Amino acid sequence: MLEQLCREYTNLQDLDIKLLLDISEHLPLMANLMNADVFIDCMTREKGVAIVIAEAKPSMYKSMYKETVVGEYAFRRNEPAAIRTLELGMPTRDLRAITQEDQIVKQNVVPIKNESGTTIACLIVETDVYDKEKDNARMKILSETTEQLTESLMDVMNEKDHVHNYLNDGIIIFDRHGFSQSLNPVAASLYRKLGYQDELVGIPFENLVLDGCRFDEVIQSSSTKNFEVYIGNFTLKVKYASMKLNEYDLAGLIMIIKDISDEKAIEKELISKSVAIREIHHRVKNNLQTIASLLRLQSRRIEDEQAKRAFDESINRVISIAVTHEVLAQKGVDEVDIKTILQQITTNAMSVLIEECSIELVITGDSFDISSDLATSIALVVNEIVQNSMQYAFIGRSSGKIEIRIQRGILYSSILVTDDGVGYNIEMARKGSLGMKIVKSIIIDKLKGCFSIDSNDSGTKVSFDFKMKTDI
Repeated sequence: MLEQLCREYTNLQDLDIKLLLDISEHLPLMANLMNADVFIDCMTREKGVAIVIAEAKPSMYKSMYKETVVGEYAFRRNEPAAIRTLELGMPTRDLRAITQEDQIVKQNVVPIKNESGTTIACLIVETDVYDKEKDNARMKILSETTEQLTESLMDVMNEKDHVHNYLNDGIIIFDRHGFSQSLNPVAASLYRKLGYQDELVGIPFENLVLDGCRFDEVIQSSSTKNFEVYIGNFTLKVKYASMKLNEYDLAGLIMIIKDISDEKAIEKELISKSVAIREIHHRVKNNLQTIASLLRLQSRRIEDEQAKRAFDESINRVISIAVTHEVLAQKGVDEVDIKTILQQITTNAMSVLIEECSIELVITGDSFDISSDLATSIALVVNEIVQNSMQYAFIGRSSGKIEIRIQRGILYSSILVTDDGVGYNIEMARKGSLGMKIVKSIIIDKLKGCFSIDSNDSGTKVSFDFKMKTDI
């Protein structure tokens, strides 16, 4: 099929077609190694249009395709990565595409070149765009990219005697008896650092293995083997993949070694920083609680009710900030879930609730992480609004309800605080209120947002928005 498609739709020569036939035999291995759909596309005689000449689906992972797409066209509007690589002869990473079955995928594409360096086809690795976007960022740092692994395998398959010097992974190829046949400079350099002085070609697998595996165990396994190995100051990630001539006959074994010592060092540094951040937030929380305790002691010695109320309001503001740092101290990072913060704030507010009025306080809407700076400002604003409702909205009432609704946006998110209290005349309210000045100042200066109040005899609605921390 591959040869027929090449002769019918492309201008490829016999040697080029033979090279593609050889590479196509390794596609099942690559599909299983990377748990992805793998294709070879060639440019047709029509400019900007490619054709699929070979494919392989992973045997232990769900394919993105229901039917074969060999012989189907690939157009620029649907697969820009493939066309770009075919035209420029350059790799293309993590670009979205639309398959022949109208599915959205992400493509990693590398060129396939003949002996003269001319791009004759491209190798495409496709993954589910949605699964990929859910990957944990830290795990992403510690694993090789699809493009890098693809380039490594392409070089192993295309070069008879050696692989290029620029590869970042160490690669050793063993024959079916378990003796090393070739290795790239990265692998040679790594083994020299580990103290190997002998020639590394012709060495048995047992003398080169780094993780204690046995050759017969590895080749008999039906799945790709992955190990993390610690040797001296090195942290290495080792991957094995069997090369088979057919279902029963073994051609050899590929061992891919990646030095992840730097990534592990970064990971440890991040953990240390996380511990330091947690300790800083813990100390800030303790200092704020000490300040609140000192203010309480002072408040008890004051007889003037208005002055006492002012002290209590200040204490609540300090505690609202302390609550934010308490949550951040528990997480050990500089971000916190907005609902968690507001839940803590409202719990603190309920603890000072007047006994003669039963108030239900609920939090609804979206949940998402915000920075500690945003969290502190939002906590102060919400605390001020909720405290105001508790003090004035339910005078003469035995019960009431306060709802905090969170709505996430792209550039701006918003919070709406409503109560079913007695309401008040906004025009007649104290414009010089310290609490209101604090709220407006924080929203405008810190949160870069807007603030509005609407009140009548059915209750009061207070809403404000805040700018999200985004790269957009």
